[in-house]
Amino acid sequence: MPSPPGGFEVPLWRALTVFRLASLAYVCVLAVRDADRYAHPYAVGALILVMMAWTGVTAVGYARPAWRRWPLLLADLGVVLAVVLATPWVVGRAALSHGVPTMGVAWMAGPVLAWAVAGGRRRGTVAALLVAGADLATRERIGQSSFTGVILMLLAGVVVGHVARLAASAEERLQRAVELEAATRERERLARGIHDSVLQVLALVQRRGADLPGEAGELARLAGEQEAALRALIAGAGPAATSIPDAAEAVDLRTLLGRYASAAVALSAPATPVPLPRRVAGELAAATGAALDNVGRHAGGRAWVLIEDEGETVTVSIRDEGPGIPDGRLAEAAAQGRLGVTQSIRGRVADVGGTVRIVSAPDAGTEIELTVPRSR
Repeated sequence: MPSPPGGFEVPLWRALTVFRLASLAYVCVLAVRDADRYAHPYAVGALILVMMAWTGVTAVGYARPAWRRWPLLLADLGVVLAVVLATPWVVGRAALSHGVPTMGVAWMAGPVLAWAVAGGRRRGTVAALLVAGADLATRERIGQSSFTGVILMLLAGVVVGHVARLAASAEERLQRAVELEAATRERERLARGIHDSVLQVLALVQRRGADLPGEAGELARLAGEQEAALRALIAGAGPAATSIPDAAEAVDLRTLLGRYASAAVALSAPATPVPLPRRVAGELAAATGAALDNVGRHAGGRAWVLIEDEGETVTVSIRDEGPGIPDGRLAEAAAQGRLGVTQSIRGRVADVGGTVRIVSAPDAGTEIELTVPRSR
């Protein structure tokens, strides 16, 4: 089953809650140890209560994916900055100069880690710089140990942010793999249904009509061609296909359209390759095949296919010398459920972000221009 949104990040948010609880316990231990050295011990106790309350708020808030947004993230950073900036007054400058730790100590890294998990390395770095700057502002003397704490906080923001982005990327890949597996199983189910019904009927028509004269023999030949095409499609979709080609891999469109060239179809293409992403090229070739099929069934005669590589776009033009398409015929065919142009041509091209232009006039033939972008 697919993981829920943010599923891979859940352990990171839980680890953040554990870190804040552990760092808060450490602050309490230091407060007990240094209670007699604070300038305002009661203020220190009040500040620790605020830190406890806010730790509980963040534990509940970050546990809910809908709350992991800017309002809570900004409030978290603001509370921690306020606690850090209050340190000089509640602890006292004299105590700080004698080595008493600031009130935040490790607890102030909480929003840095939260921003890193929520937004990656950049957000983690920004939060670390803000918290580290506030911490340095509370000190009268900045030594090597102060900069060590800043560097550690920056490293924590960068590393945790990187891990969070890796988790999000892994979750997306898993989701795509699960969807691909489901689609493959559905195709296998459809392939079994086609094999049990459509292929058997086509094979029967081809066998019975192979020796018949006239149009019956032509129908038998067409049935045999469609049976072969369907069998090839099923073989590619079945479990024997051990690898699935990358849809973004570039292929030469000339190779895919070259199979349509024949005595009745003239193909003109550039001398150099016409690379397109595999999915785009496949849909464009299928739409071209559907257009040529329409030429064979409705126009007869010859057809001309022209490939034009225009840099950002690629255009395939299919022209015939048939009787043309009467006005309103395409809309009438769609209303009757005959969706060859609507789905096989327009639908395929639209799926890859392209456009279809049809120019036709009575007794003047038809020209179909299929234009697709090289990249979307």
